[in-house]
Amino acid sequence: MKSHARSAHGHGGSPSIEVPDYWWYVARADLLETALRSHVQGSGLTLDLGSADGPSASWLRDAVSRTVALDIDPRGLGSDGVCGSALALPFADETFEVVSAFDVIEHCDPESQALAEVRRVLKPRGRFVMSVPAYTWAWSDFDVANGHHRRYTRQRARSAVEAAGFSVQRVTHGFASVFPMFAAERAARKLRGRRAQGAVDIVEVPTVPKPLNDALLALSRFDRHILSRADLPFGSSVFLAATRVG
Repeated sequence: MKSHARSAHGHGGSPSIEVPDYWWYVARADLLETALRSHVQGSGLTLDLGSADGPSASWLRDAVSRTVALDIDPRGLGSDGVCGSALALPFADETFEVVSAFDVIEHCDPESQALAEVRRVLKPRGRFVMSVPAYTWAWSDFDVANGHHRRYTRQRARSAVEAAGFSVQRVTHGFASVFPMFAAERAARKLRGRRAQGAVDIVEVPTVPKPLNDALLALSRFDRHILSRADLPFGSSVFLAATRVG
């Protein structure tokens, strides 16, 4: 029987556990697959960090031969999942051909330790794919509630991953089509002066009427069309693919 105890690190499970059809989770899975699938397609044993956020990683399980799921929160993990921390991965050196971390590294402090652990468990020339939230100016009480430590630019993400011993093949933004609405929402939060109360167990996502949910999904498909051909210069997320050097 799974434990439903709150994570010792404050923030716990992903809202996707309760609302997997929320537009952002559905769109992110689509965009991640478009941007990153070619970098991992046909690979062998893969470690999926943050696997409790299942909706965004289902495509990954189809792209590789076998995945091992790890999350600090047991909710959302299957019976064969591993409960553990990205800062101290419970695996031997050079175990995996791929490591994925979709909206995970921003939760890790120190960042360098999490990336060093990713590199340690990857085989030489192994692949690392990740997504992180974009732009320090967009920091708000939402980030605090989610247990974030930082937000990223493309260069910030590239520099951190390269410093950890990786060669970056692709770094692009995602969610450009809905970016004006994202920027307006963050500006409204700042104007309202919402106070950051600290990390919560599971953050509630906004209630979105189905017509709006469908419209936001449709807008995000423009991103998919571009990402299949080129990088996006702005957006609320950063997607990255890299290879372990040495």
